[in-house]
Amino acid sequence: MSSVSSKGRNPVSAFMRPVNSLVERYIPSALVFAIVLSVVVAIMALILTDAGPVEVIKGWGDGLSGLLAFMTQMALILLLGHTLANTRPVRKLLSFLGGLPRGPIQAYVFVFVIAAVSSLITWGLGLVVGALLAKEVAAQLRAKGVRLHFPMLVAAAFSGFVVWHMGYSGSGPLTAATEGSFLAEQIGRTIPVSDTTFSLWNILAAVATVVVVGGALALVAPRGDDKIVELDVDAREGEADLDDEVVTPADRVDASRILTLVVGLALVAYLVIHFSQGGTLTLDIVNWSFLTLIFLLVRNPFELIALIKNAASNVGDILLQFPLYAGIMGIMTATGLITVISDFFVNVSTPQTFGFLALLSAGLVNFFVPSGGGQFAVQGPIMLDAAARLDVDPAVAIMAVSYGDQWTNMIQPFWALPLLAIAGLKMRDILGYTVITLIASGLVFSATLLIVGAG
Repeated sequence: MSSVSSKGRNPVSAFMRPVNSLVERYIPSALVFAIVLSVVVAIMALILTDAGPVEVIKGWGDGLSGLLAFMTQMALILLLGHTLANTRPVRKLLSFLGGLPRGPIQAYVFVFVIAAVSSLITWGLGLVVGALLAKEVAAQLRAKGVRLHFPMLVAAAFSGFVVWHMGYSGSGPLTAATEGSFLAEQIGRTIPVSDTTFSLWNILAAVATVVVVGGALALVAPRGDDKIVELDVDAREGEADLDDEVVTPADRVDASRILTLVVGLALVAYLVIHFSQGGTLTLDIVNWSFLTLIFLLVRNPFELIALIKNAASNVGDILLQFPLYAGIMGIMTATGLITVISDFFVNVSTPQTFGFLALLSAGLVNFFVPSGGGQFAVQGPIMLDAAARLDVDPAVAIMAVSYGDQWTNMIQPFWALPLLAIAGLKMRDILGYTVITLIASGLVFSATLLIVGAG
């Protein structure tokens, strides 16, 4: 990238410079967070409950395999979202969208809004679309002679992720709506997404968040003499390499559009039957809906295989860390620590303040459990138990944890890593702007939960 600097500088960037340095030097990997949290929870169980070391270790070991199905569902969401974002039609759409902004402020807000809408569809899609669109916009406007601060553009793209848990792929609401899930078993019933994701108050909160955060980003965007770091060259990614040489009869089958189209149409038929017979939205249905789009959009099995190989490299962290989250859940359940922590929240909360305090606690826990699905495995049962004892609607507890999870993602580097890898930046490059997103979105989330609690 090239840097163009002058005397003036956005005060936000100057204010956040020490924080950027702190993040760069001292924040470890998400895997280390998971390991540290496991140790912390084990120590808490030994201190706060009657459990001994043997019971803690046994609860941890027994719990490691407790979320295998859930882990697969989460991995598929990321895998399929990444794959869908890189299909030819979606990439062509991104190229078209990249030419729409005409000026810097418009470009920053536009990238944020598109990334937010994509994240509401599915979080995996939102992360990849945001990064690819940021590069597309930067490249096209640079060709037109418009100077853009690329880190700000990428920060705007990542800021779209701040609403993902309010949308179609929100793991907490979908898990609660899934028959037989650990949340549904605890409550004794499923909670339909009409009470959570598609409730009027959550929809209004999502819209308000996009408006408020978009306005905040426009206010803090570099202007005048502020430092500008531009994208050096047209760094837009090429298409996935296809091993599509047709030599044998088997190759001709792999190059055929018919097979992928047949599977895609079969999936369409299944989804139509599912919803026409009263089926509900679940984690599995979300994954199959995106798998449907992928099969319909790819040209042949050759292309699909190449896209999946390209996307698979992003799934490893989930597969490695989820057993650790499951082990934490095993400790909390086996030792009774979950009840101890729930008692604390019951004692400090009222029905009116419960949602707000749950938001704050979820935001804190998200530093240690950056995966939304993993966080619900650890914190969901605690908050649902506390909500039941305070006679609070479980939907409020679920969305409060959801809001807290997406909220502090803005200063937690785990989910920024795929986007930053595509953009070629580091967390410190965007943190000064994502802190603004944290503040603006936090105001909306807090107000929403206090209003719902008072109602």
